[in-house]
Amino acid sequence: MSISSFTRLFSGALALTTVLLTVSLTVSGQSVPQAPTAQAPPSPQAPPVTFRAEVNYVEVDARVLDESGRFLEGLTSADFQVFEDGKPQKVELFSLVNMPVTRTPRPLFASRPIEPDVATNIEGLDGRIYVVVLDDFHTNPQRSPRVRAAARRFIEQYVGANDMVAVVHTSGRSDAGQDFTNNQRLLLQAVDKFMGRKLRSSTLNRIDQEMMTRGMRQPGERVQDIDDMERGYQARSMLDGVRQLMRYLSGISGRRKALVLFSEGIDYDITNVFDNREATNILDATRLMLSEATRANVAMYTVDPRGLGGLAEEGIEVQSFPEDQSLGINSQSLFNELQLGQNSLRVMAAETGGFAVVNTNDFTGAYQRIVDDNSAYYVLGYYPTNDKRDGRFRKIEVKVPTRPRAQVRARKGYIAARGRADSKPAAAGDLTPELRDAMSSPLPLSELPLAVTAAVFKGPQPNGAVVLSTLVAGPTLPLEEKDGLLRNALEVAVSAVNQSGKVFSGGRNTLDLTMRPDTASRARALGFRMVSTIDLPPGRYTVRVGAREQLTRKAGSVSYDLEVPDFTRKGLLISSLALTSVASSAAPTARTKDPLQQLLPGPLSTHRAFPQGDELALFTEVYDNSGSQPHKVDISVTLKAEGGQSVFETREERDYSELKGSGGGYGVAVRVPLKSAVPGMYVLAVEARSRLESKPSVRRETIVRVTAPAPAAP
Repeated sequence: MSISSFTRLFSGALALTTVLLTVSLTVSGQSVPQAPTAQAPPSPQAPPVTFRAEVNYVEVDARVLDESGRFLEGLTSADFQVFEDGKPQKVELFSLVNMPVTRTPRPLFASRPIEPDVATNIEGLDGRIYVVVLDDFHTNPQRSPRVRAAARRFIEQYVGANDMVAVVHTSGRSDAGQDFTNNQRLLLQAVDKFMGRKLRSSTLNRIDQEMMTRGMRQPGERVQDIDDMERGYQARSMLDGVRQLMRYLSGISGRRKALVLFSEGIDYDITNVFDNREATNILDATRLMLSEATRANVAMYTVDPRGLGGLAEEGIEVQSFPEDQSLGINSQSLFNELQLGQNSLRVMAAETGGFAVVNTNDFTGAYQRIVDDNSAYYVLGYYPTNDKRDGRFRKIEVKVPTRPRAQVRARKGYIAARGRADSKPAAAGDLTPELRDAMSSPLPLSELPLAVTAAVFKGPQPNGAVVLSTLVAGPTLPLEEKDGLLRNALEVAVSAVNQSGKVFSGGRNTLDLTMRPDTASRARALGFRMVSTIDLPPGRYTVRVGAREQLTRKAGSVSYDLEVPDFTRKGLLISSLALTSVASSAAPTARTKDPLQQLLPGPLSTHRAFPQGDELALFTEVYDNSGSQPHKVDISVTLKAEGGQSVFETREERDYSELKGSGGGYGVAVRVPLKSAVPGMYVLAVEARSRLESKPSVRRETIVRVTAPAPAAP
């Protein structure tokens, strides 16, 4: 997702076309299968990420190291002192963040990680927050492979499965970026689309201009860079885009945010405001960007992918320099460009609490230091005694007087906001404030724990039919007793944003929960589920699902990475795997619209852990667009244990003649008993292979876990 798309995502989530649907749920008592009792989610290893609107709240991250450079744990708020412009501040928020880097588990026989098909906020965000910014405005096209290699290495080797990462291109390409996700495949796809578009070197331009105008200029007349205005425009565009991104990230509190900028830096000479027309504008844009960064508490880590190679490509183009030394075009000019670019990277990093990685070909130590910086630190939040919005710099000092030999690393300060704070009230038809905040937060919020899965099937052309299942964790859902019934209400909103920033509304549903005691007991144990649908054209989407319960007004949100294929594409295609089970079907469910109701014995489930003895039900469709030549397709469904041994397998043969009047798909419905499956991790896979000469095949798989049998009821 591009920088402009970040802004559109923020505003688009607020501008949902609301479709109000009230569902009164009264489920009569019935016998239900034995199901596992849901447990409360484990305590997070890091404080929860929150979405705060207070403009005068200041948060500072402090990394405290001992004499050996090791992080000091065990400190309390009493160990710290925070000063703003020399005046002590009262610390209102204090927490220790100490997060491990986790890796995606995968079965031993799998050649690559298997992407999860369920997104959840139940355990909160227990990883780092990175925004990888690829500066195509300031990267020589010939050096684009270096940027891709450097960014890929950071994502592949240093980003954990518990981290949230976004990829942004500074030129604002709508087809290239990626919103926050922990899906490594999507992040690398965004990186691989990078292509530098830096303008030709100013020195080379001036050399050419000097040769063309030799003998035509007045003595001492300056040789101009023909790309000066566009060079200045690109610098300002990059800085303005990063500033917008900083504003977007300012909504996240309670966690350090790292912006990793891969760039050759701004090599525009801002020290000479008389000869360089854009110098003043670039200086102003830099100040505004840094102001926004310090207010948002975002640390910038700037990486020059040129390494020790510098401007080798530019140097090859130089055949000779002008003999007139007064023009200032000589062998030092290219080096000055290099220095200007690297100095801009150093300034951005130093002013925001990060560091610059320049003049090195070995990024290993730098990348590890970025991870360390964002893995263990203390968060201190305060409301400054000086609440003036005067736009001035406020110096911050963090001290640990109880550890006089300790080294404290924290940002040096921030620039206060200027002017009046925005106080526009919400319109009457908008979402409730809590749900609006959850939907517009840059990251999922976990105050109300949710789990979401989506199954995509062929829909009305050219769209895909997306079936969404949202589960609200039962133990966190308060219920109020009245007249022998237990009540609450849920407000649920759904939106999808494509890579161009276009918003597709899934509507807003208000669910009036009125449950008998036995139904409420199941809801507390298994959660409450809602199934809905949205039709989307082919493309990649970030689906945001938010929910808010009425009694305590807690809200939560989940982001789901979704790809809707073009089901008219030639060859074999396969839909998502729609799963349910006997045990998970017992969760009370509201179905606003469910096309799978006649195809599965129970509602689409977000559960991927099932008790031994449960039975899975799977439905998928295989679409055969191979042409009119008669042929057969072999379809297999397997359940394999972590070591590769098969515990369930079924195969069937389908004929092309079945597709007449079927919409082009083979429906596959299978029951998978778990009676003989021992507790552990398994891969459930569906594979279809055509018997045509080219033997095309498609495969879809997901990880499920089998748990110990649920204890028998007393």
